[in-house]
Amino acid sequence: MTLTPSPTTAAPPTARLRTLVDGIRAAVDRGLPPEATAWLVADVLRPHLAARDLVTPAQCEGDPDRYRQHVLHAEPDGMFSLVALVWLPGQETPIHDHVSWCVTGVHRGEEHERRYRLVPGGTGGAGARLEAAGDLVSPAGTVTAFAPPGDIHKVRNGSAGTAVSLHVYGADITRLGSSVRRVYRLPADR
Repeated sequence: MTLTPSPTTAAPPTARLRTLVDGIRAAVDRGLPPEATAWLVADVLRPHLAARDLVTPAQCEGDPDRYRQHVLHAEPDGMFSLVALVWLPGQETPIHDHVSWCVTGVHRGEEHERRYRLVPGGTGGAGARLEAAGDLVSPAGTVTAFAPPGDIHKVRNGSAGTAVSLHVYGADITRLGSSVRRVYRLPADR
């Protein structure tokens, strides 16, 4: 499965989504370090998850070929963006890390995540590999937050139903094209 999601354009926001964006903006505007900002944003996102009026039905539609990204908001100054990712059963990302802090909240369904640790190889990094550092199953309502470095992972929908998650990135992914810094093609624990 490709890392590049099927993109869509932003639809008019719901009233709840506007409230969420205002809360994220207030957390980001505090100017704290990336990890602290991510945890503040996680606290803002948590009470909105699973609310029926957060996203529209069209923003919960998947793509049979790959997970789908619906851009919900990109802050004009580029400080953050908010997307809904829709995962049909079995869809997943390759192993990757990110350009900025990230907060993920499962809105519907469940996501499976495997986190990795980069184990250096010999001289010049030859023989480097990825070691599984933990597995996480996140049902609806679960929020996680992280900031680089050390955010190497892959995400998949390991359930039989559709999963929808909201992702807040500390960058404008509409300008960057993606939140991904690097896709890892090293030997890795499965």
